[in-house]
Amino acid sequence: MSLSPVWHPFTQHGLGEPIPLIERAQGAAIYDADGRRWIDAISSWWVVTHGHCHPRIMAAIREQTERLDQLIFAGWTHEPAESLARELVDITPEPLTRVFFSDSGSTSVEVALKMALGYWSNIGRPRHRILVMEHSYHGDTIGAMSVGARGVFNKPYEPLLFDVGAIPFPAEGREQQTLDALEAACREKPAAFIVEPLILGAGGMLIYSAETLAEMRGICARHGVLFIADEVMTGWGRTGTRFACDQAGIAPDIMCLSKGLTGGAIPLAVTLATDAIFEAHYSTDRAKTFYHSSSYTANPIACAAANANLAIWREEPVAERIASLATMQEQQLARLAAHPRLTSQRQLGTIAAVDIVADDAGYLSDLAPRLIAFFRECGLLLRPLGNTLYVMPPYCIDEADMTLIYDGILDAIEV
Repeated sequence: MSLSPVWHPFTQHGLGEPIPLIERAQGAAIYDADGRRWIDAISSWWVVTHGHCHPRIMAAIREQTERLDQLIFAGWTHEPAESLARELVDITPEPLTRVFFSDSGSTSVEVALKMALGYWSNIGRPRHRILVMEHSYHGDTIGAMSVGARGVFNKPYEPLLFDVGAIPFPAEGREQQTLDALEAACREKPAAFIVEPLILGAGGMLIYSAETLAEMRGICARHGVLFIADEVMTGWGRTGTRFACDQAGIAPDIMCLSKGLTGGAIPLAVTLATDAIFEAHYSTDRAKTFYHSSSYTANPIACAAANANLAIWREEPVAERIASLATMQEQQLARLAAHPRLTSQRQLGTIAAVDIVADDAGYLSDLAPRLIAFFRECGLLLRPLGNTLYVMPPYCIDEADMTLIYDGILDAIEV
């Protein structure tokens, strides 16, 4: 086979690591052309919810390809988008009444930031500062990087990133420090505060309480600071409820959704906003238009996949599957409890994580690459975050595959 021209994401090609060629996927597994099987223990970067190639989603995609493949969404519309938007408004917190389509988690965050800044500009009280949470991650486009943690991932692009105000992560026992810092920062009248609700994903699967999330939301409301919930990873059942915000009983001003929106089958994202934010852009003055789009905004095929996903949530026992997976995670985590090289066991819904005690625990150490290679050889798709091992499989996974995942983890830390 000739050298591939493909440039892969988050891949240092100079290391010459093997890149398996995957031919098909089904349920909780992926396969190469020789039939070798890997358990997809991280849902292919957290996107696959019900399982790969879910029949209902695949059927919806096939049907839509025969009707309408693509349509400019500026001044035109189609039924898959209209149906999807109506149901999203029905199932998200009540104040969220407007749905703006995009094509990835990063772009849904870019949209949210522009909505927030546009809101303040259009009502004649411009605000420019964004508050963020320490260790957060919101994507890899410029605005999304700006509101994420700074480090090796974005250091070369530092000149392009805008300044933000950082609030400390509300670690257990230090929640009040976070709340006090947010209260003080909100007195300076920032435009918005953006958070990953309940768990920080790429920051190391760091978990904080629903009570703290509710308190942070309340502080922003008291000071008139827009609250943006980035549910790109946390949405669609990952934390145990359909949306993480549900556990705190809060309604954000803006909510970002992607990944599991289509069940992980095809790219699509939405940014939901309140009427107040929409009304700030609603005018006979064209200068107040919300100037954002991508060529594939609300692609009909992607919207059809999302509608099939919503039908699965309505008509199948998804909540029971999520609860069952959460129980399996709890049981399997118990196997790791006494191991001296593992610490900080934690779980939130279907997500489980543990830290490896190691001297070389940074993102640029060779610990994670060594583990990835080991897992690949034993039939597991696992991708540690530095020294943090996490398991986030599709909801269809069975006990046998879950046992194999944790067998692999126990074997890996002995190597």
